Amino acid sequence: MNWLNSIRAADKTAITENGNRKVHYKFQDGTEMAEEYNLETNVLVRRAWKQSNNITKKPSWVTEVGDPEPKSLLLDNSGIQEAQNSPYMLKRITRDNIEWRIRNLPYPLEVYSVTAAPEQKCLIVRTTNKKYYKKIEVQELERCGILPEQKNISFTHKFNTLIITYKKPPQVLKMERDVLHELKNVKNIDNSELPSCNPS
Repeated sequence: MNWLNSIRAADKTAITENGNRKVHYKFQDGTEMAEEYNLETNVLVRRAWKQSNNITKKPSWVTEVGDPEPKSLLLDNSGIQEAQNSPYMLKRITRDNIEWRIRNLPYPLEVYSVTAAPEQKCLIVRTTNKKYYKKIEVQELERCGILPEQKNISFTHKFNTLIITYKKPPQVLKMERDVLHELKNVKNIDNSELPSCNPS
């Protein structure tokens, strides 16, 4: 089932809060997702997926778009917290672009390369000093069944942050419009009736 059909088939509930519309999805396979859209721009500001922790059995939320859980709460399975100065990535969505910010990267701009790897369905970030390497999945492209293209990639570096921008192709823009149209049919409910869909 493609992404749009999955959205249509999912059980959906929504509330409006703090200038955002929050939508909770329960898909046919039992997977749960929470999204937040800015009411003024209709741009997605947060998307998170619910998953079970194999150690504690307590559900947690994994952020795909937007700010992640506070780092002080993020421990690996051994209970070890990642060093605060380690590189970490945030993903943002704008009207026309997909953006990733990789913080705690102190190297100058000329050290970095960001390349489309269509055979791996991802972007690859490298440094010439071999200090950093990362594959970035672009879920928006996968959901539209298209591959990343180099012409859509740009990047810059400032304040120890590598900022990567991917221009949304027409297929992604259309998918977003279709999803927003589908969400117009979802009626808002009272907060007290909403399942626990706040990943924070």
